[in-house]
Amino acid sequence: MSFYMKLRKIPSKRKPLYFRGTSKTLKRPKRTPNIRCQRCNCTECRNGPLEFPTIWEDLRVNNQLCDGIVKCEDGVVFNIHRIILTAISPYFRALFTNSINRGRPEINEANVSVSSSAFQVVLDYAYTGKCVINNANVFEVLKYCDQYEILDVVQKCIQFLIDDLSIANCLQVLNFANRFFCRYLIYQGNKYVLQHFVNVFRSNDDFCRLSPQHLKEILSDDYLNVKSEEIVFEAIKCWMNYLPITRKPHLFSLLKCVRMGNLSSEKVLKIARWPIIESDTECTLYISDVKLILDEFCDGVPQNIYLTRPRIPYDILFAIGGWSAGSPTNFMEIYDNRANKWLVSKDTDEVARAYHGICSYEGKVYLVGGFDGNEYFNTVRCFDPLVHKWTDCACMYYSRCYVSVVLCMNKIYALGGYNGRIRMNSAERFDPVRNQWELLPSMQKQRSDASAAMFNDKVYIVGGFNGQEVMNSAEMFDPSTNQWSFITSMNSARSGVSLINYHNALYAIGGFNGYTRLNTTEKFIPDHTSRWIEVSDMMTPRSNFGTVILDDNIYVIGGFNGATTINYMEYYDIEVDEWVEAASMNLNRSALSACVISGLSNSKDYSFLDRSQQRPNEESKAEI
Repeated sequence: MSFYMKLRKIPSKRKPLYFRGTSKTLKRPKRTPNIRCQRCNCTECRNGPLEFPTIWEDLRVNNQLCDGIVKCEDGVVFNIHRIILTAISPYFRALFTNSINRGRPEINEANVSVSSSAFQVVLDYAYTGKCVINNANVFEVLKYCDQYEILDVVQKCIQFLIDDLSIANCLQVLNFANRFFCRYLIYQGNKYVLQHFVNVFRSNDDFCRLSPQHLKEILSDDYLNVKSEEIVFEAIKCWMNYLPITRKPHLFSLLKCVRMGNLSSEKVLKIARWPIIESDTECTLYISDVKLILDEFCDGVPQNIYLTRPRIPYDILFAIGGWSAGSPTNFMEIYDNRANKWLVSKDTDEVARAYHGICSYEGKVYLVGGFDGNEYFNTVRCFDPLVHKWTDCACMYYSRCYVSVVLCMNKIYALGGYNGRIRMNSAERFDPVRNQWELLPSMQKQRSDASAAMFNDKVYIVGGFNGQEVMNSAEMFDPSTNQWSFITSMNSARSGVSLINYHNALYAIGGFNGYTRLNTTEKFIPDHTSRWIEVSDMMTPRSNFGTVILDDNIYVIGGFNGATTINYMEYYDIEVDEWVEAASMNLNRSALSACVISGLSNSKDYSFLDRSQQRPNEESKAEI
C-alpha cells in the first residue's frame, strides 16, 4: 500500500478551516474521473475564442526568433515558431516535443504531405486566428486539418461547405464527407440532397455515378422531397440508362423504392411497359403483385404498408382562424401535400379571430390583427412550430381587421383595414428581431379587405373597400424612398381578393366586385406590362380565402362563395393554365389566413405519416 493510501486511512485530527470573519466551512471539492470521449472532428468543441497576440504575426513576418521549419510536398519551406504550431495542433506538439519517442532530443524540422498554399492557410490561422477558406482550397485544407487535429479550421471548412452547398456540388461534398467520416457534414449534405432531389438528379452530373446502395438509401427515405412517385421512377431510369447492362442487377431493389400505391393504375402500367422492366422477370412479377394488391383494396389500401406510405412533406401549409357557423374560430388545420390530406392540429391558439393577416418569417407564423365578433385587435401572436408554442409579440399602433399583411425585406407590413369605426389608409411595419412596430406614410387610398404582396423588394396592394365602394385601384410602396405611388388599376373591382407573387408576376384572384363573388384571375408584371391580363378562372367563385404557393402552384383555400362558407381547395398549374381540385379542409370557413413554412426539422410532427403511425399505438393502448 502506498504512503498516500496509508495516510487516507488515518482519521484526521485537524479542525476544519474557516473563512476569516465567517463561520463557513471550506469543503474539499469532489474528485471527478478524467473521462476522454471520442468525438467527430467536425463537431465544435471550444468553449470560447482563442486569443492571438499581434506580436506573433510580427515575428513571423520579420522571420524573428524562428526555431523550426516545415517542408511542404511541393518543396516550399516555411520558417515557424514551434510553440505556435504546438498550441493549435496535438500532432505538431507530439512531433516537435518527440513525446512519441521519449528520451530522444526534440526536433525542429517537419515534413508534411500538403501543398504550400494549403499549409499557408494553417499558418495564417496559427498566427492570427483568421484564414481564408474558398472553393479552391477547402477540400485540401479540411483533409489535412482533420489529420493534424486543427479543429477550429476544420469547423470553418465544414461551415463553408454547408453554406456553399448547391445543386452542382452537393454530391461531391457528400462523397468527400463520407470518405473522411464528417458526420455533421454528411447529415447536412444528405438533408440538402433530399430537399432538392429533383434538381439534383436532373442537373448534377455526379448523380449517375452514385453507388447503388447510396441511391437506394436516398430513394427509400421518407423525407425525399418529390411531388409524385413518378419522379422517383424517373430518377431510377436516369441512373440505369447511364450503364444499363452493368446496372441491370440492381433494378429490382431500386424499383421497390417506388411507392406505387400512391400512383394511379395508368401510371403503374406505364412503369411496367418500360423495356428494361419488361425484359426482367423478377420486376414484371413484382409489378403484377402490386397491381393485385391495389385492385384488391381499391381505394381502401392501408396507409401503413410501404406501397402507400406517403413521404414526409418539406413544405407545411397552415390554415388558421376564420369565420365559421356564424362566429370566429381558432381552428388550425395542416395540409400534407404528399398525402393530399388535411389534419386537425392540437396547437390551436386560445384566441379565436377572423379577418386577420398572416405571415411566416424564420420558420415562425405571425398572426396580425383580426376580429373576434366583439373586439378589433391590434395584437400579434407568434406560433413556433418547432416547439408547438404560441407567444405574444408587440402590439400594433392601431387595431385592424380586414388587414393586408405581407413580408418584405424581413419586415412585416400591416396595411389599411377597419378599426370598428373607419376604413383606414394608415400603414405600419414590424421588425421581428427587435419586436417593434414603426409607422409608415399612409397609403393613397383607404382600403379594408384588400390584399398585398411583395415583388422585387417593393410592397404592392390592390382592391379593397373604402366604406363606399369596392375598388380596382392598386398602389406600390418603395421602402428605399418611403413613398406610395399608384400603379395600373385591375380590370375588375375586388374586395376580399388575394394578391400573390407567382412566377415573376402578381396574380389577383377572386374577391367580391360589389355584386357577386368572382372566380376570375388576372396578372400583372410590374415594369414590364402596362395592363392586367386575364388568366384561367377558378373552379369555384370565392372571397376572403387563404392563398399560398405550394409545390410551385397557387393554392386557394376556403372562403365565401356568396351563399355559404366553403372548405374547398384548388390549385393553379401554370404549365397547363388550369385550376385543379385538391383535398377539402375539415371545416367550412372564410376570413381565414394561410401560410407555408418550409424545411422544418420536425416536419414529421405535421405529417399524415406521423398520424397514421400513432393510430395503431393509440388503438393498442385502448385495448389494454
